[in-house]
Amino acid sequence: MDQKNTPSLVRAPRLLDQVRDKIRVKHYSIRTETQYLQWIRRFILYHGKRHPREMGAGEVESFLTHLATVGKVSASTQNQALSALLFLYREILAVDLPWLDKVIRAKKPQRLPTVLYCSAR
Repeated sequence: MDQKNTPSLVRAPRLLDQVRDKIRVKHYSIRTETQYLQWIRRFILYHGKRHPREMGAGEVESFLTHLATVGKVSASTQNQALSALLFLYREILAVDLPWLDKVIRAKKPQRLPTVLYCSAR
């Protein structure tokens, strides 16, 4: 069979490749790219390898709550995961998630004020 006349099947880019391309177009840091891809991968695996297009705010809330309660991640780590998922849904899937009210947020550590000690002479 002559391959010149055979129509080639063009595959759509895979989801993580689309994310990687969009991040690079927006000139995000390579570390941001690495972390966003890692969080998106973890989100997909957490939900049994379901495609994010099939999931919505409920699944995002479930994942973020799991990170805070079972994973015991810090607040900044949970916020990074949230940012990655919002990027995925807004920029790649063009889905606007409603505000995530039911997420149990990781607690920020209490900071004790530093008192300067000044000795009198």
